[in-house]
Amino acid sequence: MKFRPLHDRIVVRRVTSEEKTKGGIIIPDTAKEKPQEGEVLAVGPGARNEQGQVVALDVHVGDRVLFGKWSGTEIKIDGEELLIMKEADIMGVIEIPVADKKAA
Repeated sequence: MKFRPLHDRIVVRRVTSEEKTKGGIIIPDTAKEKPQEGEVLAVGPGARNEQGQVVALDVHVGDRVLFGKWSGTEIKIDGEELLIMKEADIMGVIEIPVADKKAA
């Protein structure tokens, strides 16, 4: 990717949602909601505090995060739809247990 976010901004790729419900019903594209979960692709260096020091961000490249339904600005980079948002728009980081990482 040829994009570097500034300050406390983060670039996120939405994680694709399931095509079927648990009961096996296929959900058409028109009925799907945009997922509120994504993977962090790039982070800025951080915001400056009142003393002028750069405060590093709590999220890192590769983290899975949850964000608000209307958070961020949608952009296209290299033909891929991404979101740019501030760190404050992120509600939390999803911790994946080590056993799940090995299975994936």
